[in-house]
Amino acid sequence: QVQLVESGGGLVQAGKSLRLACTASGGTFSNYAVAWFRQAPGMGREFVTGISRSAVRSSYGDSVKGRFTVSRDNAKNTVYLEMNNLRPEDTAVYYCAGAATFNANTLLGPDERDFNYWGQGTQVTVSS
Repeated sequence: QVQLVESGGGLVQAGKSLRLACTASGGTFSNYAVAWFRQAPGMGREFVTGISRSAVRSSYGDSVKGRFTVSRDNAKNTVYLEMNNLRPEDTAVYYCAGAATFNANTLLGPDERDFNYWGQGTQVTVSS
């Protein structure tokens, strides 16, 4: 059973950067496609980005394209989310999610039902 733990959230001014990490334990991390979702207060969960097991393929939500970058280090069982030029509307709880895939290049998402493992979330707050 894979467990996912997010870290790196915090309070930051608009225009600045943050890097989130999602670290896995309890499974073979390289077997899992991973995604980041976020949820702002009173809103539904929004797909941010996804990355395949191999890291060859990735996808991004329209609101973060060109500002956020996803990457992974399977040797460290970690997926990263580099967030640049942050905006107040990026304020949310950020969750990582994972699911095993047969094909190393398979991308999952943006449907959250694609994923069966979730972290507890990390708060990102962007002040104007």
